[in-house]
Amino acid sequence: MKELYSDFVSKLKKLYGKFDESNKRFEKRSNSEISRELGYSDAQFSRLINETATEGEYQRAIQNIDRIIKVSQLEEQLELVGKPKSDWKRSILWFPIAVCLLVYGIYSFWDVRSMSNKKVNHQADRDNTLQWSFETSFINPFSKLDELPDDCDFPCYKYQGKWALKTGYKIPFFRERNGFHYLATEVNMYARCMPEKNELGEILEGYEYQKHEIWYDTHELPLDSFTLDGNRLQDFYQNLDFSSTDNFVKVATVHTFFRNEFTIEDSLIQRVGKVIGRDLEFEDEELLIARLDDKRKVSDLKNEINRIASNRLEDFSRPIACNPAIVPDVDFHNIKDGAEMSFSCQLTTNRVSFHYSKTFVLDNQFIKNKCQTSEN
Repeated sequence: MKELYSDFVSKLKKLYGKFDESNKRFEKRSNSEISRELGYSDAQFSRLINETATEGEYQRAIQNIDRIIKVSQLEEQLELVGKPKSDWKRSILWFPIAVCLLVYGIYSFWDVRSMSNKKVNHQADRDNTLQWSFETSFINPFSKLDELPDDCDFPCYKYQGKWALKTGYKIPFFRERNGFHYLATEVNMYARCMPEKNELGEILEGYEYQKHEIWYDTHELPLDSFTLDGNRLQDFYQNLDFSSTDNFVKVATVHTFFRNEFTIEDSLIQRVGKVIGRDLEFEDEELLIARLDDKRKVSDLKNEINRIASNRLEDFSRPIACNPAIVPDVDFHNIKDGAEMSFSCQLTTNRVSFHYSKTFVLDNQFIKNKCQTSEN
């Protein structure tokens, strides 16, 4: 631990200057500023700097700092080329964000076929690097006002920022045995323009952390209890609160990393995308045994969930099939926090399709001011 702490402080010195050991402070930034730039809460960074964090926390923190240093070095090399900053940002902006997200995928997610039952204690670690990639001064992948065309005709610029899930949704697993349900509870998505792919500003890229839960219905009610003709889900099912219904038990949480592409076409937005990585986290076994009062039943459920993870979740990894959404405002300059993109989607498992709606809400817009043309 002493060596890890020493390595942690040594790497931070490269970014923030001299370190005052007695006061646990750096020369160039306050601890609060450093914690935000690293994507940590003040409490998390306090543990790290005061030598009270775990070995895993130090290892992940060192990896994060190494990424920051690498990106800084890349930026310095690009500056030496002599090109204006705005030019190279448009042509290779994908590179630093792709590097960060690739590393994020390697260290934070596992393929469903190699999932373990290990309990993960800190959910903050799940989307820490995603937040760091978009909310620190070291990497800012958004298109800026001074990078927009003179006529401001660049539709995606007001869509940039952080989006959240407006309302959760549910989908039953269609499989040999009834009783298992997929509940979407949380989404954090960061969206940026993709000028390197489309110079007209019509394509938006969204990196999304999704939190889903797997619930088990002890009554194992058949699917037609929740569906109408055409496998449309009934309203009462979507409004059902599993946590307050006695026969539903939460068995696991699924953490997913998803990449979207949104194409803005006049009054419509097309959405495509697919899963990049997924991880499964079981509920505490003792709590499940207490809830179900049957140790063998809990073991059986875990086996069933592992089968779902190995097979049925593959269906959830296929490219999504969604109808286009209506733009929040036909005049994209008027889009602001609270804007919504609502997609009617279809998920097919075992050749059976279920329809559901997913609505993104703009929670923290990056460019809040309207672009001004040169005439103004």
